[in-house]
Amino acid sequence: MPTFLAILAALVLIYLFLFRPWYLRWGATPAETALPLPGDELVAPVKLQSTRAISIHAPAEKVWQWLVQLGRGRGGMYSYEWLENLAGCDIHNVYEIRPELQHMQAGDVVSFGPKGYPQPPVSRGEAGKLLLLGDAVGGTMGWYLFPQPDGTTRLVARQRNTYNNTLGSIMWHITEPISFVMEQKMLRTLRDLAEGRHAGLKTK
Repeated sequence: MPTFLAILAALVLIYLFLFRPWYLRWGATPAETALPLPGDELVAPVKLQSTRAISIHAPAEKVWQWLVQLGRGRGGMYSYEWLENLAGCDIHNVYEIRPELQHMQAGDVVSFGPKGYPQPPVSRGEAGKLLLLGDAVGGTMGWYLFPQPDGTTRLVARQRNTYNNTLGSIMWHITEPISFVMEQKMLRTLRDLAEGRHAGLKTK
């Protein structure tokens, strides 16, 4: 029993001090992690935050064409579609730019699944710059586009959440690793689509 407890304690420490800090800041530089971003003020003080990022060899306007299509019944979530549908989300990714999906503004709702799943409102949507979902109650998810001098784009994703009780804290910490798995896949898919090298990409 002492050996088991020692192993368990070691695993917990590895998770808390190595694995969790890594996935909360996956791909992001220290400067990006510390950077104040539009919408941060909606969830303040924040109790849980992640900042992840990826470099995309495409201009911000091209990345935006894919980002703005997010949502169930729109372009999908560009993550592991089979896992989402295993959970009953009814997500179907669209691997082409569709003109009717190129518009999103504050007040619109982005569906993550059928009734009972999150339906966050669009708090801010600025073409080629940022898409911010959520509010002070349910937390926020934001995607920020930073054009680079060499013509590439840094896509930064930030989630900010709070909770009012112990149960909320436990539930968030349980789902946090799952959120990472899905979000990093989304970022990588958006990169591949914007760069024109995704296997499912449809060109006209």
